Amino acid sequence: MAKRNYAEITPEIRNLAGICSHNVINRELYDQFKVNRGLRDMNGNGVLTGLTEISEVNGRTPEGLPMDGQLFYRGYNIYDLIRGFLSDKRYGFEEVIYLLLFGKLPGPTELKDFQSLLGSYRSLPNSFVRDIIMKAPSSNMMNSMARSVLTYYSYDPNAEDPSLENVLRQSIQLIAMFPQLAVYSYQAYAYYLSDSTSFFFHDADPSLSTAENILYMLRQDGNYSETEAHALDTALVVHAEHGGGNNSSFTTHVVTSTGTDTYATIAAALGSLKGPKHGGANIKVCHMFKEIKEQVKDWKDQDEIAAYLHKILHKEAFDRSGLIYGIGHAIYSRSDPRAKVFKSYVRELAKEKGCEDEFTLYETVEGLAPQIIASERKMYKGVCANVDFYSGFAYQLLGIPEELFTPLFAIARIAGWSAHRMEELINGNRIIRPAYKAVKDRETYIPLSSRQ
Repeated sequence: MAKRNYAEITPEIRNLAGICSHNVINRELYDQFKVNRGLRDMNGNGVLTGLTEISEVNGRTPEGLPMDGQLFYRGYNIYDLIRGFLSDKRYGFEEVIYLLLFGKLPGPTELKDFQSLLGSYRSLPNSFVRDIIMKAPSSNMMNSMARSVLTYYSYDPNAEDPSLENVLRQSIQLIAMFPQLAVYSYQAYAYYLSDSTSFFFHDADPSLSTAENILYMLRQDGNYSETEAHALDTALVVHAEHGGGNNSSFTTHVVTSTGTDTYATIAAALGSLKGPKHGGANIKVCHMFKEIKEQVKDWKDQDEIAAYLHKILHKEAFDRSGLIYGIGHAIYSRSDPRAKVFKSYVRELAKEKGCEDEFTLYETVEGLAPQIIASERKMYKGVCANVDFYSGFAYQLLGIPEELFTPLFAIARIAGWSAHRMEELINGNRIIRPAYKAVKDRETYIPLSSRQ
């Protein structure tokens, strides 16, 4: 028998897929049985599935009216946190990790000790890069990271210990190691694709912040500016957590509730975040703007920009999906606080890089798109620019390859995942199992000899 090409879609598979495609549930049944698809109602409100103290995401007043979006980490407004980091000109992501994990802001000594603890874990086991990351590099860094996380189970003699102390230890180690797992996975893949006979790996510097280490490890000369590092630090801060209802954090709760280990849980969360509907949207924004910049002749002509956005909405341009990427959010309607706070850092970064015209184009689209969408589509709530709208542009300005856009999200969000895992271990005592209504008609069994 000839050796099978495992990537080939054979005629047999194609025919079997055709059988699967007929298993469509009547859309009207969702209304009949009052099922909220995606666990959200027509107004975008999520079905209440749990309680959390970790963060709060709010886009409506107590009366249900749209308002400027709010994001709180452990009760602290994200604006106040970032304002505090800015006033002292310090990096804030490590402080946010501490806040999310322990539920309180650290004092100066506590923060210094925690930063030292993270620094002490910023190394991988001996030969891990050679034996795990360099072998069979993947074109998708999220898959590479998930494989590394699952493999790390074999390096942990207490991998199955569910005690809070052990899970905290595992969480802090993974938080510290995620930048290396992401950057090294990309460098291994880039080397695999290139004709070069040389490559570089910088060991993480325990004295540097997470943002500084990412730029240091990614660049051959290891150099970066303060503006660059602070912009990336802010990106990590605003991506660190977003309520228990986002898909990957909810996945963390669901998988943790089964009693499985930390590595399996975080690998599942990575798989969730990898999806373009969750963590990969900023890449779509960048691709969309690439086409806008090519097709719109005058970037300062609002009428020309608006006309092209209409074409995108009418499925006549870009990917023909009818979506203006980076605009709209499940909860926020008037504004996304993450986008608002991050925008000022992107402005400074664009100024430093001489890309102010591009920033102005982004800003123009941000203003026009909600008006255009509102005029064309029936909406149950308003739309606004979300955090993905500016984050991809910021990463481009930093010279970060697209392959690392979603891994950067993971480097930030593992702080929130770890907090949610521990919250589930502390408070949850039942496996999470929502109900699904069976709507298939009962069938009479037919013996095999009588089937056609």
